[in-house]
Amino acid sequence: MSWRQMIADKLTTPQEAVKAVRSGDRVVVHPFTTTPFTLCQALYERRKELQNVTIVHPAGLFPWVREEADLQSFHVINNYATPFDRDAVNKGLVDYLPIGVWKEAEIPPGAVPEPDFYLVPVSPPDKHGYCSFGTGVWFAPTWCRQAKKVIAEVHEGFIRTGGENHIHISRIDAFVEGQPPPPPPIPPRTEEEVAVTEVICTLVASEIIKDRDTVQIGIGTVSAALGMYLGDKHDLGIQTEIITGGIARLVEAGVVTGKYKTLHRGKVVGSACVALPPEELAIMDGNPVFELYEFGYVDDVRMLVRHQNLVCVNNALMVDLTGQVASETIGPRVWTGVGGQTAFMIAAQYAPGGRSVIVLPSSHLVQGERRTRIVPALPEGSVVTVPRTFVDYVVTEHGIATLRGKTVRERMGELIAVAHPDFRGELKKEAQRLYGISV
Repeated sequence: MSWRQMIADKLTTPQEAVKAVRSGDRVVVHPFTTTPFTLCQALYERRKELQNVTIVHPAGLFPWVREEADLQSFHVINNYATPFDRDAVNKGLVDYLPIGVWKEAEIPPGAVPEPDFYLVPVSPPDKHGYCSFGTGVWFAPTWCRQAKKVIAEVHEGFIRTGGENHIHISRIDAFVEGQPPPPPPIPPRTEEEVAVTEVICTLVASEIIKDRDTVQIGIGTVSAALGMYLGDKHDLGIQTEIITGGIARLVEAGVVTGKYKTLHRGKVVGSACVALPPEELAIMDGNPVFELYEFGYVDDVRMLVRHQNLVCVNNALMVDLTGQVASETIGPRVWTGVGGQTAFMIAAQYAPGGRSVIVLPSSHLVQGERRTRIVPALPEGSVVTVPRTFVDYVVTEHGIATLRGKTVRERMGELIAVAHPDFRGELKKEAQRLYGISV
């Protein structure tokens, strides 16, 4: 029996599947690179028939609001701005929901725990009737339990992993066949970014991460590349939110074994995979080493602090001279979101042998002008994603600033030393002006 025959009584067209959505309903859409684009487009095409439909789409990659009239149809909520809706978030067309506290089997307040509809992509069912959520479990187990209706978009190329990456066809109300999604909006690194990333990741891999550590790697231009630089380590563990590039190959090479993990020993644990090449997805597919769990579980501080030697490496937009980290906004402008960064950085402080690491280029070019990313003070309106008290190391291409146990004066000295040379003199002047401290 083919998979289409197994679900023949529930298989329909995208247009028919979303026809049940009514004005005033609350619809939750599966996040980020596993956005169910076919269902989203079908619902968007009904916009002139609908009013005041709440759309909760975390890290959404579908443009729900394209013109002012769409605001009458959809009230969109997102906790993590992306290139598709960043401008809309900052114009007030999409409501930004900051979330930094995650708990197992709980949907955070404001994110509609019991929606009328949940739109989610899945694999075809296996012979036992189980589908997978492919490369992203995210919040699917809880929303599938708590939504009034679950509509699934089937993608034949989805991988299968262990963990919570499964749902039985009996729990899905309707199926549609999904069209191939567009490529993820991840811009290529510039030559400068490639060079800076190589230096920073080499420093983190050689000086901070040790054999037998359990590592979390955050998403971001620099941090997401770290897996490519860990090949000379032994018996690493991976306990993360996003499984990034290079990890699957480290498992294949015997570098990542998880032998010394406190929990999920021998397993690579995350909630999703982002922008992995087909060859790495092939390594993961059906491989019992890889387990994807719900986002609230993998980012739950209460679980994370139980890991020994937990090293958390995350990307930042800016760091001030005292160690305050801004990773989600530039001034008042929302750039991304909190994600799990705050949770992991806190957990690393409480985990036995833990270390928290922030990585970023020392500067960047904005319309041809070089600007420092080690700043005297965060710009007005900037959000502090990680307080300075939870940061052990800040790494740029100019070195490692060690902040743990340091006074404010010592922190400033460490951070100025890893700033771009063009800005060090000005940073020293600003330290004196703002803080009354000579460095």
